[in-house]
Amino acid sequence: MSELKKSPLHARHEAAGAKFAEFGGWSMPLQYAGIVAEHKAVRESVGIFDVSHLGKATVRGAGAVDFLNTVLTNDLGKIGDGQAQYTLLCNDSGGVVDDLIVYQFADDDLFLIPNASNNATVVGILAENAPEGIEVANIHDDYAVLAVQGPKSDETLTAMGLPVGHDYMSFDVAELDGVRLTVCRTGYTGERGYELVAPTADAVKVWDAVMAAGAEFDIVPCGLGARDTLRTEMGYPLHGQDLSPEISPVKARTGWAVGWKKPEFLGHDALRAEREAGPARKLWGIKAKGRGIPRPHMVVLDADGNEIGEVTSGTFSPTLQAGIGLALVDAAFEPGVAVGVQVRNRVEEFDLVKPPFVTPGVREG
Repeated sequence: MSELKKSPLHARHEAAGAKFAEFGGWSMPLQYAGIVAEHKAVRESVGIFDVSHLGKATVRGAGAVDFLNTVLTNDLGKIGDGQAQYTLLCNDSGGVVDDLIVYQFADDDLFLIPNASNNATVVGILAENAPEGIEVANIHDDYAVLAVQGPKSDETLTAMGLPVGHDYMSFDVAELDGVRLTVCRTGYTGERGYELVAPTADAVKVWDAVMAAGAEFDIVPCGLGARDTLRTEMGYPLHGQDLSPEISPVKARTGWAVGWKKPEFLGHDALRAEREAGPARKLWGIKAKGRGIPRPHMVVLDADGNEIGEVTSGTFSPTLQAGIGLALVDAAFEPGVAVGVQVRNRVEEFDLVKPPFVTPGVREG
């Protein structure tokens, strides 16, 4: 097994007492003070995540945006320069090879952030399909990505002299003490927030500046454990669990990220056929009626004890103080019904619900 890659901020994480875990071939912080405390900080004030393990790639050349639009599912014609878009790369059977964010700097200059473990695969597929004159480059190690998330994220970035207030999924290019940054109104927590893309060599300088600016708002470093509980409360799918080469956007109910009116994209024939026929299973939320905590691969049962699906993501919600998750269940079952989940040697009762489980800005209890 090859040695895990490390973030350029690894020493900062060690100094802050981080506990590490493997994420997509990288050793990244799982937690510092604790997942629940870090989760609450993001919901109530502000937290900072190092997500530098995420992939990075560029697609450049005359006609680059038109080329990508024939490969990725979403319609790049809906955005312009200075905007970003969530999209999917599918295989011929309609399964999801990866979900990613595309940043459009210009028609001939696009920056992509795939998932960590899929970066090389995404670059390979794009390069294989690219016409002459379009260059696809893997720049995974060239940039760091920091996510500043929470109700006080605007105040934190304002204290740094960075631009704030732009629309969701739009970005500005800014400078911080000589460092060129891309400041994008994106994130994976459901709270207001920004993601800062900076050259790897400047990652420590940017991290330190965010921590200093956020000190008056009690900013805390957050690990990827809290990122997972936050995204699960929002019902955001995670590739490799809720999306996969076997789980299509039709099954996962992410068809909103598919440009159905486009003439083509990879996997379009299979996806259109599945959409027309209806998927065998759909991804819904599950919320515990009792104390059960769902985990991936647990079996979902109907009222008669028949197997109807499988948990794809599951956790304990710090906000709701209850077990929640996402599950792929037979299409005949819709939100509003009770289901069972086989938790070890017992069946726990859950409600089938439509995510999100929480509303950002609305505090529970």
